[in-house]
Amino acid sequence: MRALAWFKSSYSGSQGDSCVEVAVTAQAIHVRDSKDVTLPAVSVGREGWSRFLRHAAGG
Repeated sequence: MRALAWFKSSYSGSQGDSCVEVAVTAQAIHVRDSKDVTLPAVSVGREGWSRFLRHAAGG
C-alpha cells in the first residue's frame, strides 16, 4: 500500500494543541491525531465524509 499524504486541517489550532491531519484517497478520507500518529486513523468513505461535512456545517 502506498503511504498516505497527510496534511493538517486548516481548522487545527495554531498552538499545536488541536491538530487533526487528513489524507485523501480515491476510496476514502482518512483522519488522524497528529500528536500521536501511532494511533489508528479513522477512515470514512467519500459519501459518508460528505454527509458528515453537511451535518457539521448545520445542513
